[in-house]
Amino acid sequence: MTLEAYAKGRKEFRAKVMEHKRDRIVHLGEHLTLLFEDELTVRYQIQEMLRIEKTFEEAGIQDEIDVYDPLVPDGSNFKATMLIEYDDVDERKRALAKLKGVEDRAWVQVEGHARVHAIADEDLERENDEKTSSVHFLRFELAPAMVASLKSGAALGMGVDHPELTASIPAVAVATRDSLVRDLA
Repeated sequence: MTLEAYAKGRKEFRAKVMEHKRDRIVHLGEHLTLLFEDELTVRYQIQEMLRIEKTFEEAGIQDEIDVYDPLVPDGSNFKATMLIEYDDVDERKRALAKLKGVEDRAWVQVEGHARVHAIADEDLERENDEKTSSVHFLRFELAPAMVASLKSGAALGMGVDHPELTASIPAVAVATRDSLVRDLA
C-alpha cells in the first residue's frame, strides 16, 4: 500500500494482523517465544518499516521486500522469529551469554515422525564469542511425509533442548496447528 493508503487503513489492518498472529505464537517456557511468520505477518512488518522510515520510492520499497521475503514459508517449511525476552537488562545479558546456540536447538515434531531442528539465521550470524542475540530467524524444513501427516490431522509438538533451556509442548493448540498447516503446499 502507499504510505497514504496505509495511514488510512493502518488501525484496521493492524487489528487483523494481531488477531492472525494470536494463533501463530508459541511460548516455550517463560523467556522464549516463537512467532511463526507468513505472508500476512511479513506484509505487516514491511508496511510498518516503510511507514517508520517514510519510504515511498520504488527502490527503497523493493529493498524492504527483499529483506523480509525470506521469512515467508515456501510450502515445505515453517519459518519463525525466535524471541528471547527478559525484562531486566542485567538478567537478559547473563541469559544471552548462557544461551549461545539455543537457536539451533529449537525443534518441531510431527506426530509419528522424528524431530526437525531449526536451520537458524541464514541471512547473517547473530551470535558472537560472548553471547547470542535476543532475536533469531528459524526455518523448519519438513519432509513430504510430515506435511501429509499434518494435513491428515497429526499433532504438532515443539520445543527447545538447550543445556540452559529445555521446554516442550507435546501438541500445540489445534488453532495454532491449523494456522501453520495453511503454510504448507
